[in-house]
Amino acid sequence: MVIAEIGRFVAMSLDTARAAGRRPFQVRELVRQAWFIVSVSALPTALVAIPFGAVLAMQTGNLIRQFGAQSFTGATAVLGIVREAGPVVTALMIAGAAGSAICADLGARRIRDEIDAMEVLAIDPLHRLVVPRVAACALVAPLLNGLVTTVGLIAGYLFNVVAQGGSPGAYLQSFNALAEVSDLWVSEGKALVFGATTGLIAAYKGLSAAGGPKGVGEAVNQTVVFAAMVLFAENFLISAVYNELVLS
Repeated sequence: MVIAEIGRFVAMSLDTARAAGRRPFQVRELVRQAWFIVSVSALPTALVAIPFGAVLAMQTGNLIRQFGAQSFTGATAVLGIVREAGPVVTALMIAGAAGSAICADLGARRIRDEIDAMEVLAIDPLHRLVVPRVAACALVAPLLNGLVTTVGLIAGYLFNVVAQGGSPGAYLQSFNALAEVSDLWVSEGKALVFGATTGLIAAYKGLSAAGGPKGVGEAVNQTVVFAAMVLFAENFLISAVYNELVLS
């Protein structure tokens, strides 16, 4: 059952990729979906990034001081936020806010037989509905990742300097000690992959919803859970490959 479910998801993902190359592209729907994702995700994402940055600064600051390397507090904080915390927080917020909304919308269309009506009229639901939603998730995720990174770094800086009595100059100068520009590109790449994955999972669960409103509710819950599981697995794989190819 699980293997069959994975196979259907992969098949839908491949069909969506093929449909993305067809014209005309639904630019208006893409813009509308992107704006919706930003409106429901930007503020919660920024608010969640504040405690992430503060907790990371606190934990790394306490650990670094035990080794007498306070000057590297900023470097460790930026590595944790840019490489790991930023993309993961972004993906979870998109899955919780945007993914659930996409799944509910497509699921409602499915149980109202709108998807079947589109297919009868020779309108491909993947091309008309799924492609712009997945593209919007993939487009907005790197932007939200930049927001998370900025807010998290500011929160970490303020917590380290104000609450822990760290040196502002040492914190800022240590950014280049361990962090590289490639870390930022990898972080943005992660966010792009996570956003596209979230959109595909939400679309698949929405289009496969059955059983009336109750089935749509179950599909929404499964979207958030499955997206979180897949995103953490993708994060591990991308980080492992990056460490082997770039940092080793």
